[in-house]
Amino acid sequence: MATEPFNEFLAPSPEVRASLHDGKPIVALESTIIAHGMPYPKNVETALRVEQVVRAHGAVPATCAIVQGRLKAGLSTAEIEYLGKSGTAIPKASRRDMAYLLSQKKDGATTVASTMIIAYRCGISVFATGGIGGVHRGARQSFDISADLQELAQTPVAVVCAGVKSILDIGLTLEYLETFGVPVLGYQTAEFPAFYSRKSGFQVDYKMDSPEAIARLLKAQWALGFKGGAVVANPVPAEHELEFSKMEQAIEKALAAAEQKQVKGKAITPFLLAEIERLTGGESLAANIELVCSNAALAAAVAGRM
Repeated sequence: MATEPFNEFLAPSPEVRASLHDGKPIVALESTIIAHGMPYPKNVETALRVEQVVRAHGAVPATCAIVQGRLKAGLSTAEIEYLGKSGTAIPKASRRDMAYLLSQKKDGATTVASTMIIAYRCGISVFATGGIGGVHRGARQSFDISADLQELAQTPVAVVCAGVKSILDIGLTLEYLETFGVPVLGYQTAEFPAFYSRKSGFQVDYKMDSPEAIARLLKAQWALGFKGGAVVANPVPAEHELEFSKMEQAIEKALAAAEQKQVKGKAITPFLLAEIERLTGGESLAANIELVCSNAALAAAVAGRM
């Protein structure tokens, strides 16, 4: 996998830098889930647990963030604690925000898109998250489409996830990915998962039965010189799955609340996730934590075979 030279803005941790030098498997992790995805201290506990899962499955975790104008790959416990305590005071940082935050020496919690960028610049090819961004419901009017999808089309990093965030339009997101040539792989499933639920009614492009098979496909894709990444859809563990119809009801109520309060832009996703957590009595948060850990384990297994 092609990498770019380290520069004044790129700051992998000593462990990540040594692992890159030694060819050890590394899994990138995002930080929006820490600052915007969960309340403190659950966010810090989850971030540290996910890192432990990556290590337990034979890889090195590289949680990414922007800290004082540096692109960090691999955070200290103190840095994770800082992000968790600061919460939404740390701005979400996607591709369009990165140059500003670097030039002003500010902090940023990395989204899927910006984590992919940092991972690629370091030479990390596998990234684990909860769910990717996508085409929002009502996008025919709002044109609200996540920058994550364009990043997947142009940055060669595989993203292991439980599908798209539950608040999004799955069908339109898959159509968008198809248009831009991003393969959607289902880990031991032919059906695209619906984040909290294992089934959505939509099909993946290819069912892959092992981490080895996924790694072989990724190697072939990048050997062809294709510049994009891939979505590796890993269903939420069955014991933590939430009923699809129940979740749809909660999502619809959350969307209605967002419209009533005129919540838009970057604020919409954290608002909806918090509202869904309230409506499900915390069940959605518990499922979210378990699926992220499951994705981290699969990502480590894939990275170990790259």
